[in-house]
Amino acid sequence: MTSQRPPLPPFDLDSAVLKVRRAEDAWNLQEPEKVALAYTPDSVWRNRAEFFSGRAAIIEFLTRKWQRELDYRLIKELWAFHADRIAVRFQYEWRDADGRWFRSHGNEQWEFDGDGLMRRREASINDVEIRPNERRFTWGGGPRPDDFPGLTELGL
Repeated sequence: MTSQRPPLPPFDLDSAVLKVRRAEDAWNLQEPEKVALAYTPDSVWRNRAEFFSGRAAIIEFLTRKWQRELDYRLIKELWAFHADRIAVRFQYEWRDADGRWFRSHGNEQWEFDGDGLMRRREASINDVEIRPNERRFTWGGGPRPDDFPGLTELGL
C-alpha cells in the first residue's frame, strides 16, 4: 500500500512551487527516515558521484550527509516543471567539524509517480568555502521561515 504525497502530478506552477517548498522544509528538518518516505521504495538517485537506490540507501546517505554537514540550511527554488517532472536549483550552507563554512550550489531533476512520490532524483552539486561573515542562510534551524527570502531575493 502506497501513501500519497500531494501535490500530485501533473504539476502546474502553484503545485510545483509547493512541491519544491515541501521538499526544502523536509530536508531542513534533517530527519532521514521521514525524508525517505517522500521517495518510492525503489527510488533511483544520483548525488554528486554517488549512485544508489531504495529507501534504506537514502536513509544511510542522508544520515551520513547530516553527520558531516553541520548547521545545514537549505533553500530550493523551482527552475522548471512539466507533467511529472520538476527541476530545481538550490544552495545550502553548512560547516564541517573543523568549523570551516561552505555554500553548496546545485541543480536537481526530479521525476514523480502518480502518488506524488519521487522515483528519480539526480543532483549535481559544487561546494565553495566561505568565511563565516559571508553566510546568508541565518535562520535558527529547521524549515526556512516564510518571511526569510529565497535565492532570487537574496541575489543568489
